Amino acid sequence: MKVFLNIDSANKGTTVTIECEEMNQSIQEVLDFLKGQELDFIIGKDGEMQHILKPADIHYFHATSSGVAAVTANGSFLVKEKLYELEAVLPSSRFIRLSKSVIANLHELSRFEASFNGTLAVYFKSGTKEYVSRTYVNGIKEALKMKRRSKE
Repeated sequence: MKVFLNIDSANKGTTVTIECEEMNQSIQEVLDFLKGQELDFIIGKDGEMQHILKPADIHYFHATSSGVAAVTANGSFLVKEKLYELEAVLPSSRFIRLSKSVIANLHELSRFEASFNGTLAVYFKSGTKEYVSRTYVNGIKEALKMKRRSKE
């Protein structure tokens, strides 16, 4: 990877250009870093108690009638952020949108089951099952391809 840095007082703002043959895990990590997408923790509420949740410990986020819930091995916690806000700040190398109402941690997925109508059923390591709507199926496939390539 070649890196060029041009510091010039005539520049009006900062521009970052990445040129590559194809998108891969390291490029995605650079993009996530540039966007400032490393989130240390999220505050989740369980009744009157507030808990500090590490993104890596969260299995998935889903919309409920009360707001957005973060599901972990220790239970479900309401968070103040909306799904689109979480999607913007969570690392895209780890979290992916499954549907309009669910964002999942890729590291917590255990298996998929295709259905005849074009949707996927996703099973988490915890045993929970969520559905991927057809709109997001290709995004999931691409994310998993990138993960597989980065391990080879």
